[in-house]
Amino acid sequence: MNLKEGSVLYARIDYKIGDRQETEQDAMDSMEYLQKIAAERYLAAGVFGNMELGTMDGAMVLFEAKDLAEAQKIANDDPIIQRGYYRCDVYQWNVMLLSKDAG
Repeated sequence: MNLKEGSVLYARIDYKIGDRQETEQDAMDSMEYLQKIAAERYLAAGVFGNMELGTMDGAMVLFEAKDLAEAQKIANDDPIIQRGYYRCDVYQWNVMLLSKDAG
């Protein structure tokens, strides 16, 4: 993708549900899913919190989709969401400004 001002992406914001901790396999399944999506389209993902201390309480995934309906399907098909460890909100994100190195 040639990211430029005026591009439309979708932002998935994840929120931890309760105290139940996902397993290493759950995390690996989610990562594999996101890697599959990333092979097909622009995607950037990261977690909120301190990974060294293990205090992650959410995440954000920024990705391409043809419309909000497809974006919601992509978001909800992630195993970490399907298994109930996190809930997510999906927003259309309109690129308004890019640094010179981003395009």
